[in-house]
Amino acid sequence: MSNLTHLECSRCSRSFPPGRLYNLCPCGGPLLARYDLARLRSRLRKEALGGATLWRYQELLPVARAENRLSLGEGGTPLVPARSTGERLGLDELYIKDESPNPTGSFKARGLCLAVAMARELGARKLAIPSAGNAASALAAYAARAGLEAHLFMPRDAPESNIREAEVYGAKLSLVDGLITECGRLVEKGKEREGWFDVSTLKEPYRIEGKKTLGYELAEQFGWKLPDVILYPTGGGTGLIGMWKAFDEMEQLGWIGPDRPRMVTVQAEGCAPIVRAFDRGEEAAEEWVGGDTIAAGLRVPRAIGDFLMLRILRESRGTALSVPDSEILAAMRRLAQEEGIFACPEGAACLPALERLAARGWIRPEEKVVVFNTASGLKYLHLFSVSSQTGRQP
Repeated sequence: MSNLTHLECSRCSRSFPPGRLYNLCPCGGPLLARYDLARLRSRLRKEALGGATLWRYQELLPVARAENRLSLGEGGTPLVPARSTGERLGLDELYIKDESPNPTGSFKARGLCLAVAMARELGARKLAIPSAGNAASALAAYAARAGLEAHLFMPRDAPESNIREAEVYGAKLSLVDGLITECGRLVEKGKEREGWFDVSTLKEPYRIEGKKTLGYELAEQFGWKLPDVILYPTGGGTGLIGMWKAFDEMEQLGWIGPDRPRMVTVQAEGCAPIVRAFDRGEEAAEEWVGGDTIAAGLRVPRAIGDFLMLRILRESRGTALSVPDSEILAAMRRLAQEEGIFACPEGAACLPALERLAARGWIRPEEKVVVFNTASGLKYLHLFSVSSQTGRQP
């Protein structure tokens, strides 16, 4: 049984009944899952949550039938105190939410777990996705688990690890000359002809449901109190939007109060459409021409949830920053050497952003701060060259 009551357009508020496959609202807005939270408030106790994976929150997730609750061990990731980095920056309570232990090595497992589970429950047989890399790996894994076809479209220069993963999982892979936006156009062009269900970021309602469990976990790990600041590397932004949704649901359940973290979007200087739009005071983000960064997951020139991200940043009194690739690469080494966490470039991008905000006094020493590392640095070994003779980088 599911407590899902309906789907609601995030743009025009139109309501849709559950029980069938949906992509976007006719107005073009992403659809959001809504639950009977008033009923759950009286019967669901946060103290009674059990289990180690994200399915501990199953009553707040849309999958009705137990046999469709696919799992490879996703969720339940560590919240690591970053004492050395915090001491260096003068921050008393700095934490890293490390998503690298997830299946396929990234936070994409959360969203694709739910997307594939619901697609199977609702009768889809062929799934398609445009991806910079990690989402493709996750879809390939969960589609294999579910016995569904996965059709992946990745830029030709996507990380080699993601390409090899897709092949090993048996997915049908197309490498594209262009960025993720061109991959998305190919999915859109072929989905009716090929019978694919499109599980692109925010183009179906359930990836965000997996990502919102980030917010539930953070609250639970902090004793049902939210941090003061969250720094989040932002490409498509599903995690940012999902956490904000989770905070609202938890307040309606009576699990937390009305206070919210200040949300910080971090992007790469070579592809920063949300940062540019935020700085200009715009409500939507113009597509970024080109897009060049070592952080493949941040190379998203246009995000369908741009208006939602910008709204969240302003409602939370947050901000948006971009950082150059040179600082990202240096931050990967610094986090590894200071904290023992080999972060992906997307997660590492948050460190120079944090350093700037701390230096400006935008973050106060006593505030509780969470930085998200969204994947394992082991998936990006191509960024590092090591001398076979000395064992050190030349």
